Amino acid sequence: MLIDFIFNHWLDITTTILGLAYIILEYRASIWLWAVGFVMQVLGIILYYQKGLYADCGMEFYYLSMTIYGWWRWRTGGPSSHEPVGTPPRQSERRLGGEAAITHFPRRLILPWLLIIGALWGGIYWILVTFTDSTVPLADSFTTALSVLGIWALAHKYVEQWLFWIAVDVVSCYLYFLKDIPFKGSLYGLYVIIAVAGFVRWHRQASTPPTTGAAAAVTA
Repeated sequence: MLIDFIFNHWLDITTTILGLAYIILEYRASIWLWAVGFVMQVLGIILYYQKGLYADCGMEFYYLSMTIYGWWRWRTGGPSSHEPVGTPPRQSERRLGGEAAITHFPRRLILPWLLIIGALWGGIYWILVTFTDSTVPLADSFTTALSVLGIWALAHKYVEQWLFWIAVDVVSCYLYFLKDIPFKGSLYGLYVIIAVAGFVRWHRQASTPPTTGAAAAVTA
């Protein structure tokens, strides 16, 4: 029965709808993605726990904190990644009205973050194998570790955050179908396509010099 199917999959359906709205807002670089993400992640905690995706479940708590940080950083511009904490962001790093601009991932952070991802992947994998009954510890720990960087890069509005999500989305699509979460699995398949388009869009916007003066008034 359709009603029984909806009842049994309502969390999957609801988080899928929210997830679609989330990535569309992300594609458009809209700050409202953080509000949608907060609700989605609260429901995601319940869904992933029920399905035995413990690493993903734990990650939702991290995501919740990052939605608050991301909202603040996008809204105010946040401290510049190239300046000491407390230094006001440079005008070139802010959008009109104080909102943070889209920039590129600093090259100096690539190696440290690769090491962090590797350590997280190994550590989460060990935890899942040792303390849980997870049947997909390798894939679950991989998406969790890479998502730590992805959400942080998104909060900083780095273009390259899309590359991290493409990798996460491909693996997650397989993982959710495997775990009988078909709606979310289909959503992540769509995510891959939108993430590619988002990378192109953000890269184009980051490459465009900030608009000032009379031209700014026209584009605002």
